[in-house]
Amino acid sequence: MPFFILLALLLVAVLGLCVGSTGWYWPWPWADAGLSGWSGSAADIVWQIRAPRTLGAALVGALLGFGGAVAQGLFRNPLAEPYLLGSASGAALAVAVALSVGGASVLTTSAWWQVGLTGLAFVGALAGVALTLLLARGAAHTMRLLLAGVVVSVVLSAMTQLLMVWSGEVWRVMQSFMLGSTALLGWQACATMGLVLAVVLPLGMVMARVLDALSLGEYVAQTLGVPVRWATMALVSIMALATAAAVAQAGLVAFVGLVAPHLVRTYAGAGHVRLLAYSSAMGALLMMVGDVLARWLLAPQELPVGVITAVLGGVYLLFVLYRKPT
Repeated sequence: MPFFILLALLLVAVLGLCVGSTGWYWPWPWADAGLSGWSGSAADIVWQIRAPRTLGAALVGALLGFGGAVAQGLFRNPLAEPYLLGSASGAALAVAVALSVGGASVLTTSAWWQVGLTGLAFVGALAGVALTLLLARGAAHTMRLLLAGVVVSVVLSAMTQLLMVWSGEVWRVMQSFMLGSTALLGWQACATMGLVLAVVLPLGMVMARVLDALSLGEYVAQTLGVPVRWATMALVSIMALATAAAVAQAGLVAFVGLVAPHLVRTYAGAGHVRLLAYSSAMGALLMMVGDVLARWLLAPQELPVGVITAVLGGVYLLFVLYRKPT
């Protein structure tokens, strides 16, 4: 992995511990003579709020960066992203239904948010992917799979919008989910995403050579002995699991899964082994930068992190289009 990515991750992690809506606080025992060791309120803010939020942002970005690299390799499309197959729209619809039934007041109970609502978002994301696979009659034909994913995303998003219009309280709560937020990430969310990343990343490394073969075309992959149907199904499942875990915890975060593979492709080369690892690291870095900016730009008010990543990703893509107009 390029040294500068590791250095940037460490630097932004320190910034994530230091910046917040209460201002800047250097997380060292001697930084404030008014604190009694690590028992002060500032230390509690650092280790109970900022630390899990920073780590959670990194894990969200790593999952989305990994999912984006898998999607672009699987569909042989540089504009592919992990939200293609209806996972994001399925998660949003599940959250909207839960809030419509239970009311927005359920968010005042932390256990409901961390267990119930997060679980429903996870199930909704997987259900969206399953519906896409059903309509596409499996994952053998990537073009039909992409078209089915677009249709499912549009239909489920329309249903979510109807629920949001029907209830004003649901609208206000769903705005945070739709724009992406890291404000509610805690140690439990970090443990969940860390477990998912520990599962999908090794599986992705094992399937990297399959992605290399698929990048040459399905027919060539078949002649090389790759079982295209089962390999595609396995890769779609891995991508859906990574995306669902990230969406369930942080909502819809734009552009991270799309941009991260592009930023590291020059260093990773043509193979997918390094590309998957580098994309995960770059996704973590982008998400952590977005989280720090979301907390700092208008402090003490926070911006949705999805807005920050959308601006950064959009500017980067415009720059790429300007540099390569043809």
